[in-house]
Parts: sequence; structure tokens; C-alpha cells
Amino acid sequence: MEENDNIITLIDEDGQEEDFEIIMTFESKGNEYAILAEAGSDEESDAYAFRIEYDNKEKDEFTLVSIEDDEEYEDVVVAYETLIEQEM
Repeated sequence: MEENDNIITLIDEDGQEEDFEIIMTFESKGNEYAILAEAGSDEESDAYAFRIEYDNKEKDEFTLVSIEDDEEYEDVVVAYETLIEQEM
């Protein structure tokens, strides 16, 4: 089986594991964010945004945090859509 560095496994509230592909990471307003999609899904599938919080100074361990604040979420969506438009 080929290893893909862009695939991570998340565990939900019920203890179920699910693989996600890291679509993109980017900085916005002093924070770093990750956009994830279910592994193996098509381009029309939902994407999920998380804030990245590093566990140490070396930034080799991190936690993905759900974005609860509506204003922060909207800022992330706008930043992501702007980056996507620039790539086209």
C-alpha cells in the first residue's frame, strides 16, 4: 500500500476513525488553517476547515481545532476561496 503524507486519520466523538485528505493549509489573520476532505471523495464533496494549533515550538505535533466562531469561519472561507481563485 502506498503511503500518502496528505492523509490523516481523525477520530469522531463516537470513537470512529475516518481518513481525510489535507487539501490545503494556509495562514490567515495570524492563525494557520487546514482544509480537509474525506479521503477518496470527489471534488464536489464537502470540505472541512480546522484551525491548526501546534503542541510544541518545533511545529512537528499539532491539534486540529473546530472553528466555533462564525466570524472566524467566514474569514477562513473567504481566504480559502481567494486562494483557490488565484490558483486558477
